[in-house]
Amino acid sequence: MFEAKIKSVQCISMAGLHTMAYKEWGDADNPRVLLCVHGVTRVSDDFDAMAQALAADYRVIAPDIVGRGRSGRLLNPQLYRIPQYVSDIVTLLARVLPDHGAAKVDWFGTSMGGLIGLGLASLPGNPIGKLILNDIGPVLAPAALQRIGDYIGQDMRFDTFEEAAQFIRDVSVTFGPHTEAEWHKLAQDVLRQDKDGKWVRHYDMGLAQPFRSATPESVDADQAALWAAYDAIRCETLLIRGAESDLLSAETAQQMGQRGPCAKLVEIPGVGHAPTFVHDDQIAIVRKFLLG
Repeated sequence: MFEAKIKSVQCISMAGLHTMAYKEWGDADNPRVLLCVHGVTRVSDDFDAMAQALAADYRVIAPDIVGRGRSGRLLNPQLYRIPQYVSDIVTLLARVLPDHGAAKVDWFGTSMGGLIGLGLASLPGNPIGKLILNDIGPVLAPAALQRIGDYIGQDMRFDTFEEAAQFIRDVSVTFGPHTEAEWHKLAQDVLRQDKDGKWVRHYDMGLAQPFRSATPESVDADQAALWAAYDAIRCETLLIRGAESDLLSAETAQQMGQRGPCAKLVEIPGVGHAPTFVHDDQIAIVRKFLLG
């Protein structure tokens, strides 16, 4: 078993400085680095199982993106957007890669984490060697965005962990089948007790503000920018889709296989948005792509 180390790095936004925490597994001197980035309401702990499975081959690093988990909060919630997250990741890579100009890093990104990777991989001189996008693409289904936005903005407080864990399970049903122990961990990782002893979710409620301020025009502009970024990617890319996903359509996935990096597509049956990669068969997909 590889013990995870919890570290942090100081980042900057237009509103000031903030801290980004990250977990690290494996040999700190291993030049082969895998960065794993979570979805919009999740945390670095999501990757515990996959990191354990890959830590003999990789130095695995998983951040808590700002506003979530162990990381700090932004003074201006409107900055909770992909450009800020890409900027923070560049700061993190400057910390963890000994020679940032020459070193490479492989990337696994779930949902929002995939969009951050997509944005970084589109930039000239970026360090990404192989890119895995977990159930995300340049076209985001409006109904799914509405569902996620509504969920993010609910300031829920629960008297017991059991009540809170059931809520997390209910809103995460699209993750697919999991054991009772796995559901417990998926809830435990994103729940905290506040000063009044209530169980709350781990993130800044300000995350909902960019969703609420979106307009049809801004959504169209974002989609065009994401396609332009995707088309600029040159690294080997794997696209994983939950076969029942309501965020990444089969049509968008097919387009992604025909343009830009021409991503290889793998679909996971019986799962929606998004596969959790806590199961051996899902982790094997990642291992084959990265090391096969």
